[in-house]
Order: sequence, then structure tokens, then C-alpha cells
Amino acid sequence: MTTPTTGEQHELEITRMAHGGEGIATLDGRVVFVRGAYPGDRIRATVTEVKKNFARAGFDAVLQASPLRVEQRCPAAAQGAGCCDFGDLAPERELELKHEILQSQLQRIAKLTELPPTDLVNLAPRTGWRTRMRLGVDADGRAGLRAARSNDLITSVGCSQAVPGLLDGVIGEGARTFTPGAEVIVVLDSEGNRHVVESRRAARGRRTEQIVSVVEGNGDVVQEADGHRFTFPATAFWQAHVDAPDAYTTLVRNWLGDLSLDTGGQPVAWDLYGGVGLFVPALADSLGADAAVHSVELSPAAARAGQETLADYDVTFHNARVEQQVTQLPQPAVVLLDPPRTGAGAKVIETLVAARPQAVVHIGCDPATFSRDVAAWAAGGYALEKMTVFNAFPGTHHFEVIGLLRPAE
Repeated sequence: MTTPTTGEQHELEITRMAHGGEGIATLDGRVVFVRGAYPGDRIRATVTEVKKNFARAGFDAVLQASPLRVEQRCPAAAQGAGCCDFGDLAPERELELKHEILQSQLQRIAKLTELPPTDLVNLAPRTGWRTRMRLGVDADGRAGLRAARSNDLITSVGCSQAVPGLLDGVIGEGARTFTPGAEVIVVLDSEGNRHVVESRRAARGRRTEQIVSVVEGNGDVVQEADGHRFTFPATAFWQAHVDAPDAYTTLVRNWLGDLSLDTGGQPVAWDLYGGVGLFVPALADSLGADAAVHSVELSPAAARAGQETLADYDVTFHNARVEQQVTQLPQPAVVLLDPPRTGAGAKVIETLVAARPQAVVHIGCDPATFSRDVAAWAAGGYALEKMTVFNAFPGTHHFEVIGLLRPAE
């Protein structure tokens, strides 16, 4: 096998997709990952990184376009923003491709030889779906979207993900200015009110919840989902796609409603990484009128908002880390967890396995970490019975998967 050299240019045939939005080619027997390329593309690319077993290359030009490739539909991504990396992928093929990526991850990482029954759901709409955005602010006070793999900002145009009206007067010509270096959070809530707040910039991939100033609205958003009205700070976590909260809670209700659980006395559910408690009503209603729910959430603002919103339920919000709190909770019949993109991890799942829940609803927004978590559940004796894949981030390589796990015996 010939070793490629950084800086070399090659013609590559893309044969399949990898997790993270990278196409896969083979060069002299070595796997090469190319971001922005799709199966069926023949491209010219320059080698940028060489490792022992693989290489990466930068996309230079399309020599022959894949049937999957279409015109980029996001004006910000067309200028280099990192928002819509699948904005030039045929929308009708997007969910199928994401399902193939998930299958590959489960087979490779979780070592599943048989995959469970899986439903595929495209959430509508496919553009204009995002109700909240975090934006950077440049040295001149202009808000914008971050360029792909860069801290540079695209300030001239908005993103096709934004619901209509979300970014009006915030990005583009004639937009207002903000504090240079700040982070701007823009939210359009269920009542049609827009909230624009400034926060301190966090490290990339991290969140900050401290509101430094309220620019528009009052900073407390109202979101209606699953028949309930949630009020919480604009910086708190909420599902991005306008249709996601109702779609997810409906699925949880349907799955749990089909199960026969031995709850003994008072049935207990754990809602882990619970945010403002979106799933609390679905859990409580599914287990019966006397059910008790324990929601564990690290954000104090989210936990406080959930406790106030869901006062009619027997729910206790614990402002703590999951791994520290669950050993102090009563034994659950059901555990629902919605961990961050990094996943729950083997140590947390070991602790959850020790509680022996009769059913687990595991939500993942990253196929690799979801697969690692499934492997950890399998090591503890739990089998993945079924899944639903939601195309909840159309135009991007991201998607959501919800799995139901039960004790293998």
C-alpha cells in the first residue's frame, strides 16, 4: 500500500458516507475522508492529513457530480458558513443516507449483527425549521454565522434553517449592531414573540446560559409542546426543530403505552439530562396517575423552570450531574435519557444498569456516541428493540435517533 503525501492532489471516487458529513474514497488501498463529498462524486482533492490507517483530503473540484448533488439551498453555506453542510444534498435522499450512516456505526461500534426494526421520519418543514440560533459578533458589532471549521463570521446573509422572521434585522444589510465579541441568542417562541439576548462567548461546542443583556423581548421564552406550556430563559436548551418536541413526546407515549410494566407500588421514572422537563408529562401519564418522576438536569435555570411549569405532576427536579444523583433515587420502572452530543458514556450507563429499569428510552443526536452507548447497554444485558430516526436537522449531517432498550432476558 502506497502512502500518500500531504499536499498531493488526486482524483478520487467517493463510494460511501462516513459519520460527520465526510465522503469516503480509497487511494492505493487506504481510506480517504473528504468533507463535502457524496457517494457517486468523482472529485479532485488535495491530501491534508495522513495517519497510519487513513488519510483526509480537501475538496478542490467536482469532476463528475453525484446524482445526490444539487445546488446549495442555503445562502450562508454558499458563502462558506458551516451551518448547512448537507444543503447541496438532494433532500429526498437525505434521510436514507443518514440511516445508512447510523447502520454502519451500530455495526462497527456496537457490533450489532442484526439491526432492530427502524422507522424513518422526515420532520417538516425542511427549510425554515430552526426556532433558535446562536450567533457570533465581529469586531464591528455585526452578528453572523461561523464559517466552516473557523472562527470567521458570515455576516451578510442568513441561514435557510431559520424560521421566517427569526433573523430579520439581526444579520445582513441594515442589521442592528451588538457588543463586539459577544454571543447573540435569537429565539422565536410559540407565541410568535422574538427574544434577542447577548451572552458571553463560550468555547466552541460549549454552551453558556448567562444573559448579559436583553436586546429584544423579555428573555423568557414560551414554548408549547405535548399539551403543556413551558416558560424558560432564552439561553436554556430546547429542541431546535419546530416540530421536534411534539414528535418526540408522541413517540415516547406510544412506545411506553405498548409496554406491560410491573410497577409494584408507586411507579417511578427517571428523566435524565432532562432540561426543562419536556418528557416529564409523557413519562408520568404513561406510568399512571400516581407515578413519580425524578428529573436530573445540570442547568439550574432549566431545572427551576421545569419545576415551576410542571407543578401539577409528582416530579422532583434535581440540579446535579446524572452520575452523582441517580444512586440516590428510588428504583425506576423506566429511564429516559437525552444526553449531550458526547453521549452518556459507559460509566453512567453502568450506574443506570445497576438500577435494572424495565425499559429505557435513549435519545441520541450523534450516531457514533449513540452506538457507543448502545454497546455499553449491551454489556449490561440490555438489547436495542427498536429505533426511530428523525431527520430533525434538515440540510445538515446531524440527525436524532431514539431507541427503546429492554433487558435481554
